[in-house]
Amino acid sequence: MRGLFHNHHRRERFGRGPFGGHMGGGHRGGHPGRHGGSRIGRFLEHGDLRFVLLALIAEQPRHGYDLIRELETRTGGAYRPSPGVVYPTLSLLDDEGFIQPSAGDTARKLFEITPAGREALEREGPAVKAVFARMAEAAAQSDQTGPRVRRAMENLGSSLRIRLSQGAVTEAQVDAIARAIDEAAAAIERV
Repeated sequence: MRGLFHNHHRRERFGRGPFGGHMGGGHRGGHPGRHGGSRIGRFLEHGDLRFVLLALIAEQPRHGYDLIRELETRTGGAYRPSPGVVYPTLSLLDDEGFIQPSAGDTARKLFEITPAGREALEREGPAVKAVFARMAEAAAQSDQTGPRVRRAMENLGSSLRIRLSQGAVTEAQVDAIARAIDEAAAAIERV
């Protein structure tokens, strides 16, 4: 996002990326989402997650797992950050004084935004809104196609489990099953 992004012990200035997001240092990698999101750059550019998490914490105190679930929900399942991305980002926000542990008595560590965090979030407001807009667009697209595709995937899984649980499967049957799945995958790639 516009502004400074803390990367180890350096501070780098980030500019606009080619997809309307922000990027820096040429790095746009991320972690695969549970539902096939191949990289964070689809919704977030490198450094954006920091302020997206801060915005979610500004809405209400949250813990890491809640943030992971909320991002997955807001993208319609297209992006689910790993704990290995979220928890270090929370530590960074805490180190920067943008969040602090909540005084609540819960089993999980809740974080709440600080006045310094609100100021930083206000500066980044337009960029954060743009990220949330991309997430909403992905969720809307997922709502249109997601249920039908998930149903079809569940049908395939059920068919495989039922067929393989019916007793011994010959080598020829295993080859036929694998060939049918490979042909379906190839057909999907051509769509």
